[in-house]
Amino acid sequence: MVKVGGTDLLEEFDLEEALAKVGETITLYACVHSVKQMSGFAFILLRTARYVIQSVYSAEECPDSIDDIREGCYVKVTAVVKKEERARNGIELTLKTIELMSKPSADYPLHVSKRRLGCSLEINLDNRSVALRNPYERAVFKFQEGVVEGFRRFMLDNRFTEIHTPKIVAQGAEGGANIFHLDYFQKDAFLNQSPQFYKQTAVAFFDRVFEIAPVYRAERHATSRHLNEYIGLDFEMGYINDMYDVMNMETAMLRYMMQYLKENYQHEINILGADIPEVGEIPAVKFEDAVAIIKGSKSKNKFDLEPEDEVFLCNYAKENYGTEFIFVTNFPSSKPPFYAMNDKEDPRTACKFDLLFRGLEITTGGQRIHNYEEQIEKMKSQGLDPEDFKSYLEVHKYGLPPHGGLGIGLERLVMKLLGQQNVRQASMFPRDLNRLIP
Repeated sequence: MVKVGGTDLLEEFDLEEALAKVGETITLYACVHSVKQMSGFAFILLRTARYVIQSVYSAEECPDSIDDIREGCYVKVTAVVKKEERARNGIELTLKTIELMSKPSADYPLHVSKRRLGCSLEINLDNRSVALRNPYERAVFKFQEGVVEGFRRFMLDNRFTEIHTPKIVAQGAEGGANIFHLDYFQKDAFLNQSPQFYKQTAVAFFDRVFEIAPVYRAERHATSRHLNEYIGLDFEMGYINDMYDVMNMETAMLRYMMQYLKENYQHEINILGADIPEVGEIPAVKFEDAVAIIKGSKSKNKFDLEPEDEVFLCNYAKENYGTEFIFVTNFPSSKPPFYAMNDKEDPRTACKFDLLFRGLEITTGGQRIHNYEEQIEKMKSQGLDPEDFKSYLEVHKYGLPPHGGLGIGLERLVMKLLGQQNVRQASMFPRDLNRLIP
């Protein structure tokens, strides 16, 4: 319990806590989700931070007028808790007082009180501050909270240190054209494409690190799978034997995350109809073998997987291994990134992997180069000037343990867990090629 304005409140309208107070009077702040007038009484649905709770108003029980109470009003109520299986969430409040705290100046442009908004994605995003009041739309981001929290708890439990790295940088971690330029006090700067350089630096003194933060890509894509700003779930770990240590860590993390969601976010899972996968052993195929598996695909890319290839491989994994996940490893070493270690047994390939889930790449990772001379040589082989990366190379010069890591696209993972068709549905306020507001 906490005190706000001197009043005892339910810290968050927790159903179990509320049901423990059946027959008692509680105080609650909420938004009016809908009002349904009946003969002699009214049902008023109250939207709290997580739930929609049914309340009943009658003049005999509550002396306050509800003439000015309508959808979108913010109220303070006192009510007696009643268990009611027929009501939403199995609970009903008998109103004793209802105080109007704030009311809207205009009606909602969307059907917020409906189960689903029933509008196009563009209309949803154009009216985002209203759309997110819909319980289904809102549940997406409560569920997303659970994904992040599961990731964070696993990392901390496994001796990773959480770090926060700069997003304004002097050079991009991956270079190329997909980087946003900034005028930084009359100097060239960029929005960071990845915390890669800083993760590797931090391994030198923390051994294991992770970060949950924005990532920026100036890609001119307007597809259902691309955002120009997204949230990366990144980790880096030292003293590894090979990239398979990183892959095993991710497998364990995903297993923990899915269980955490089931135990703590069942309310949102029910609202969203989320399909939470079982995470067993995840199969791995080398890129060269993957190309052979998808030989019937129309892909002509010899260095990476095309979207249709990812779908094909996930279907293959489900049919042959009974899993919705598959690792693809050992991509061509001539392909970026320059910090990927070449495979000692087959230098044509790099110790790099992608994790595919339900037809989409959600992770890129691998073993990094820790040797100073080896890193310089790899840069030169990809046509890069080591002088341009002098600051980054200092961490190699002064020593690094064998290490590796990965980055997960949060929105892509949530998109696939919820069966959404567009990654923008998993971004609260998406930034893409055409959208800068709201």
